[in-house]
Amino acid sequence: MRSGGRISPLLFGAALLLVWELAVRLSGAPVFLLPAPSVVALRFAQAWSDGTMLRHLLPTVGEILAGGLLGGALGLALGMLLGLSGAARRIASPYLVAAQSTPILALGPLLVLWFGPGAAAKIAICTLITLFPMAIATLIAVRDTDRGLLELSRAMGGTRWQTLVTFRLPAARSGIFVGARIAATLAVVGAIVGEWLGGSAGLGVLVNLARGSLFDTPLLFAALIQIALLGVAAYGSVVVAERLSSRLIK
Repeated sequence: MRSGGRISPLLFGAALLLVWELAVRLSGAPVFLLPAPSVVALRFAQAWSDGTMLRHLLPTVGEILAGGLLGGALGLALGMLLGLSGAARRIASPYLVAAQSTPILALGPLLVLWFGPGAAAKIAICTLITLFPMAIATLIAVRDTDRGLLELSRAMGGTRWQTLVTFRLPAARSGIFVGARIAATLAVVGAIVGEWLGGSAGLGVLVNLARGSLFDTPLLFAALIQIALLGVAAYGSVVVAERLSSRLIK
């Protein structure tokens, strides 16, 4: 049953690709409008073989790592502060909501103007887009720690810092990692948005090139597949980190 559960998504995906391939072949749709999966696969392999994909992938990975880790760390610290302090939470919560509701596409041009079209602007966008979900998830997880644990800490004479490290953070681990999973995938979105707004390399730039002067639709699909794989890898890395943390705590 377990093996069947694992293979079912693969079979479903293969069926979708087969339907897509047959639909394109039978309809005679032009390649620039909708390429068949086989054409996209060949273009994907070609982009890797000639170095195009790797040249644009590496800057995006660097931006995701730098911005995602920075935004995650800042969000974790902010979330812990707000989770511990009701006064700080009441003051900062409206601003967090306002910032979260502001589309990153609206802030992107400002960040590019302030930081320039280089990597700094992309890292800043990744930082901002990952900070808020991480902060909110941490806030809720730390704030809603079981009251019995807090009473136990008080009975043992624990300080606020000792209570945070010994009781609140271990109890909040699952909630924090939920925020980290969301933040990891949003970091990919932030990097691509930043590259759309300007730059000379990156998967977002490759998408612009494919749909722009080249009008290479198979390359466009290949770039989108690579972005999706990057998002899966970012999400998977957080899942692995969560499992490792659970082993260390045990």
